[in-house]
Formats: sequence, C-alpha cells, structure tokens
Amino acid sequence: MTTRRHLGLVAAAATLMAAAPMATIFQDWTWLVQCAITVTMIGGAGMLVRSLRAPGWLHPVAMIGALFLALTWLFPSGDEFLAVLPSPATIGHFGALLAQSAQDVHAYGVPVPDGDALLFITALGIGSVAVVVDVLTVTLRRPALAGLPMLAIYSVPVAIYVDSVPAVPFVVGAVGYLWLLMADNVDRVRRFGRRFTGDGRDVDVWEPSPLAAAGRRLAVLGVVVAVLIPLTIPGMTSGLLTNLSGGGTGGNGLGNGPGQVNLFAALSGQLNQSEVTEMIRVTTNDPAPAYLRIGIADELREDGFASRPPRGRPDSARSLPDPRTDPDIRNTGVSHQAYEATVEVTGNFNMALLPTYAVPVQMRDVDGSWAYDRTAQIVFSGRSRARNMTYGFEYVRTSYTPGALRRSQPLPADDDLRQAFTAVPQVPQVTELVGELTAGARSDYDRVLAIYEHFSRDNGFTYSLATEGGTASQDIVNFLDNRVGFCQQYAAAMAWLVRAADVPARVAFGFTNGSRRLENTYTLTNLNLHAWTEVYFDGLGWVPFDPTPAASIPGSVRSEWAPDVDAPPDAGPSAGPSAAPSAAPSTTALPEAGPGQLDPGALGAGSAADSTAGPRWPWWTLAGVVAVLVLAALPAARRATVRRRRLVRVRAPVTRAGTDPTDARDTDSPARSGAAAGAAPLMTVTGADAGAARQHAHAVWSELVDTLVDLRMPVDPSETPRATAARLAGLESVHGAAADAVQLLSQAEERARYARQPVPGEPLVEALGRVRVALAAGVGRRTRLAARLLPLSVLLRWRDAVVEAYSRVFSVVGRWRDAAARLSPRRLLANRAGR
Repeated sequence: MTTRRHLGLVAAAATLMAAAPMATIFQDWTWLVQCAITVTMIGGAGMLVRSLRAPGWLHPVAMIGALFLALTWLFPSGDEFLAVLPSPATIGHFGALLAQSAQDVHAYGVPVPDGDALLFITALGIGSVAVVVDVLTVTLRRPALAGLPMLAIYSVPVAIYVDSVPAVPFVVGAVGYLWLLMADNVDRVRRFGRRFTGDGRDVDVWEPSPLAAAGRRLAVLGVVVAVLIPLTIPGMTSGLLTNLSGGGTGGNGLGNGPGQVNLFAALSGQLNQSEVTEMIRVTTNDPAPAYLRIGIADELREDGFASRPPRGRPDSARSLPDPRTDPDIRNTGVSHQAYEATVEVTGNFNMALLPTYAVPVQMRDVDGSWAYDRTAQIVFSGRSRARNMTYGFEYVRTSYTPGALRRSQPLPADDDLRQAFTAVPQVPQVTELVGELTAGARSDYDRVLAIYEHFSRDNGFTYSLATEGGTASQDIVNFLDNRVGFCQQYAAAMAWLVRAADVPARVAFGFTNGSRRLENTYTLTNLNLHAWTEVYFDGLGWVPFDPTPAASIPGSVRSEWAPDVDAPPDAGPSAGPSAAPSAAPSTTALPEAGPGQLDPGALGAGSAADSTAGPRWPWWTLAGVVAVLVLAALPAARRATVRRRRLVRVRAPVTRAGTDPTDARDTDSPARSGAAAGAAPLMTVTGADAGAARQHAHAVWSELVDTLVDLRMPVDPSETPRATAARLAGLESVHGAAADAVQLLSQAEERARYARQPVPGEPLVEALGRVRVALAAGVGRRTRLAARLLPLSVLLRWRDAVVEAYSRVFSVVGRWRDAAARLSPRRLLANRAGR
C-alpha cells in the first residue's frame, strides 16, 4: 500500500509537470496555483481511498468528487453550503463558466488574462487528466498509457499559440512522464523480489530492464512525434484555431487577425466580466466624439452574423481615403469636420485591430504591418497586435440631415454591395414584422427609421445582460418575442430587419465614450464595449444607428437622424452643434465602477424588472439552512417515530382470560418484589391475545434498551432481563417507584421470552415512563441533550445498515470478479494449453 501511495504522488507531480506548457498561454501564474490545489486534492483523495482498501471502482469516483469540491472552492458561485459544498446554483455557475470559456477561447489571443472562465476550464481539464493518469498508473498499472492524456495538455498550446511553442515547458512535461515510467519500473522490480542474471549475480533495481527499455522507447517516440508534427504540418504553429474560427486570410498574409476573432463572443465575454479592466485611453480635440470603432460583422448566415476576413495590402494604413474628396459622396445635407486623436492601448486589449473613430484619414506611429480595409473601414494587421501601442490619427466626423438621407435612392438590384449586404435567411416571423413596420414608407431612410423606432421602451424592449447573445435566426426571433437583451442583440436584430427590408446593413463593434473623462481624455474599460448598426445609403456611405436603449449605455451617442426614441416628446434632439451627432458628455465624472460592479447605468431604467427581482442568494442561503436543519433533525425524528409506534402498539387492550397457576408458585421469586409482590395474581391470556401481549412486552423492553443506549449507559446483549433490572435498580437515581417499574418491565419481558403465557394488562407504558425519567436524572444535561437531538440508538442502526449494505455490495462485486476471472481469455488459454 505504501508503494501505491508513492506512485500516486508521482502521478500527481508528473501531471503538474506535464501542465508546464500552459505557462505559454496565460499572462500570470494564477492557473498554476489553482491547478496545483486541484491536483493535490485529487491525489489526496486517491491515496485516502486506497489506504482504506476500498474497491478499485471507488478510486476514480472519489477523485472525481475531489475534483468537483476543488472547483467549487476555487470558483464559487456564492451560494455554496458551508462555503465548499456545491448547491444547485454551483452547477449553473459551472455551466455559465463553460459557456463563457467557449466564447473567450475565440475572443482572446495568447497570452490570455486571468479570467475565471479560462481558469475554470484549465483547472477542469488538468484535474481530469490527473484523474485519468492516477487511474492508469496506480489502479490499472499502465503508466505508459498515461502519456496520452499528458500529451493532450501539450496539444493545447500547440493548437492555439501564434508563434512556435517554446521547448522548455515541453521538456519539463517529458521529464515528468519519464519519471512516472521509471517509478513504476522500480516498483515492479521491488514488488516481484530480487532479480538475478544467468550467472546468479544480483541485479540492482536501477539497472536496465526490458520494461524500462520499452518505456524509454515509447517516451522517446512520443517526444519525437510531438515535436515533428507541429513542424511538418503546414500552419499548425500558427494556431489551429485560426483555421477553425475564421476561414482564410483573404490573400493578405493574415495570421491570427480580426477575421479569426469572434467579436460577438468577445463583446459578450467582456460585458459579463465581474472585474472592470481598463483597455483604452483616448485624447481628442473633438468636443462630442462618437463611438470608437474596432471592427464589423458583415456576413449573415444561418448561424448568425460573422466577420469576413479583412482585405488590404500591408502599409495601406498610412494612406487612407478622405471622404471630403470622394466624388461618390455628395455633399447635399452632409457636413464634415476634421479632428485629431491619440490612443494609448493597455495590455488588456490584445487584438490585431486598431480602435479608431470613423473615418480615419491619416495614421501616425504605425508600422508597415498595419493595413486598411476600405469596405469595412477598419485598421488591421496580420503580424502585430494593438496591445501596449500608442498611436495617433486624424479623422473626419460626418453628420447627416434626415432630408439628405430621405433623398438617397435605393441601390440598383444588381449592385454588388446591395447583394452582399442584403442577403438574409428567410424567417417568416421577421418577414412579417418588417412588412408591418415598413408599410407605407417611401424611402430607405423611412423604412430604416421605422425599424429603428420599433426598439423602444413603449414597445416593451428592455436592456439586460442576463440573456444569451446568439445572433442565429432562432435567437433573433426569441429576442423579438421576449424583447429583453443587450447591445449585440439589438444591433444584430436591427441589421437583420433592415436587410430584410432590402437595405444594406451590418453590425459594428467598438467603445462608447464611457463615464470617465478628464478634460479631453477618455478612459474606456471593458464595460464600455458596445455594438451598433450601420446602414448604407447611396451617395452618403455607412451611417450609424444605435437601437440599444440610450439610458442603459454609459456614454451613449444619439444624433439628429437617429434620435433617442425613449426620450420625452418635448426633449427634442440632443443639444449641440448641428454637425455633432450628440451633445458632449458631461464633464462631471460618474462614480467609477469597482470590482464586481457594472458601470453606473449599465442596466439602466429599461431593466427595472430585473432590478426589482432582488438577489437570489438570500433564498438559496435560507434553503441551505433549512436543508441542514432538516438533516440534523432526521435522527431525532426517526427516534420519535420508533418510540411512537412501539407505545401505540402497547396501549392496545389485551383481554384477560384467567389466572396462571404457575404464577402462584412464582410469587416468592425475586422478580416479584415491591408493588408487584402485593398485587393480585397475574392474569394469563390465550390465543391471539397471547401473541399481542408478547409483542407488547418486547416493544417496551426494546424501548428501555434504546433509552440506555441514547443515554450512553452500558448495555450487555448477553445479559438477562432480570440481571439488567438488578443492575439498574442499583443506580442512585433509580429507587422507589422507579425500581418497582424496572422489576415490572423485566418480569414482563422474561415471561414473554420464556413462559408459556405472557403477562397482559399491566401498566407497562407508565412503568417505562418512570424508568426513563429516573435514568435521565442520573446523567448530565449534555448527555440528555445529545440523547434527544442525536440519539445513539438510531445512529448505530444506520451505521449497521450501511455496513451491511456495503458488505452485500462487496460480496456481489467479489462474485462478479471471480466470474470474470474464470472467463478470462488468458486463463482459458492456459487451461487449454495444460490439456
């Protein structure tokens, strides 16, 4: 058993060493601490069940339970019982973390920050590997197979790392695997005794053996395969996920670029983060800046909106088109104003996209790796990241009048842009709604405005982050029916409906102005991430519309052509210059959201229904307290139920049939002392009443024995009732009427056991009550309280039942194991060979 514990320790340590390549994925070392705790708890559980000599099938069950407890402790939902025991809310919390991790995998590039979702999936994965390695190594004694799950850990950074994976972490993992093989080999040698050569010489346990040689060959082969596969398969070192989540590169050499980033997942993941992280600091001379733009989703499929791979030649970001000189954009009802901005990107924003205001006309302090997509109007790179960059740009902010938008004519039916940005899956509910909203509209702008005004509070739409963020057809239908969601659902739904109205539309992503401003510098956090809709008008270009309730978004911008539909009727459009899309945000900074809080107004007035619902944790806490009290009361309730059944049965009347002549001869016996000696001769019964009288005596005596057990008094199963009564009568608290009652109970039990006829009609219940009171008076208050709340007689019966059930299961498993051993192919072949 000591050797198996040693192998369990080596298996746990080797699993942690195999997890070393995960260091190339995370920015910090939080993952290692959490994984070390998880693997330690799993290894400890395995060694504990083995020290108790539990059956083999129980080992993985115990380790899986330890994994679940470790995850509950490290990633609590706040509703756990006693802080470590999972509750139903814990299961839901784990499901939410798994869903969030799936989004974060596509949203982040390596190295990733310490988010709860990614840390959870890492601890779960490495903990699961630790369980499998322990089972293969210790339980099944197949350590060579343990290399497969250990190698699976290394495949994670190989699959997602942008550059080639460093060799040092893999060497650490390989050393752990070789250590596991060596420890098992040494254990096998020691287990089977001393080894000898042909000439009788002892062989040291550390000398080479066939098993060790096979293990080393397998290890070397695994190392070679793991190193050569990433080198020989084209594109693997650039990350497999880049090929799975975004498609091709569009001929621009794009690696892990914006075409491979799920902007919807990134937005949803950041908005649901409990911790506020600073991402962007932007300084601009624009008194009323619009949204800071990152990217777009312009391809609509059955599963929702997605981003096309951007296109643009390298170094094209240095020479950008200027809308003021574009002949395709007519100036009637359109005004342009030029501003400058300087952006400082923190380490928390790690995308191959540069946030800019629309539309940039000149970039500064960017190298030749950055390109500009004229259609998407985004700055991207195939080799660089925006993390920790500082750059500047000049941009043009364009304002439109409703009249200019109404004068814009629809694009021709065969126009490539119209065909690309009006393609939409046919959804009957959406088609019917669009037909109702746009009935009677005479221009594209009137149709778009009707759809835009539909997403208002008067129509029942509210803002809430506690919803799913999908953009597939069914998700859009659910949103239009439920009318509860957050910005990406509003933006995607409006873009879908506008496309269904045969007007080009897409979804844009970026930052609002935020709530923190110092002079002309804005600090933008993850909670300022936002999505809105852009609609194309011929001769004017892409025009922004934000259908999300303005009161729910800090730093929200509204314009003359897309006013706040929830504003009071007399409020009018936002104040400010006619060329500005909205009034400048107040220079008074709102209170900054702390960790675990949303920015002020993040839920807004539109989600009053959510705020009035109240937190759920008090109800879960109350339910947990009630459950604990119910469990604690079970022994006492069971004891009271048993006592009630016994005494109700004893109180049933039994008919007297006459005297027993044998009893007259026994009146001088010691058992017939006290009040019983001076009483009339005991009556006897016959037939069915005799059987009932015996049951009554046994029930009362069993209740007396249970009382002794509950009061922690000694009970000897081999002792006769008469001897027990004599011993109890000798106690200080048992005297007078209590002593007579003990004698009566013992006589009734004695006659029920040994006499032909039992004793009926005696006041056995009253006698039992006097004895119980006297016995309780002879013990301390703590003992009486324990006897009432945790009766030992019930606990012992439950323990005996569990032991009996375990013995029965163990016997059945043993018979199955013996049957399986008899049917073993090796044994059958050996028997056939012996014949």
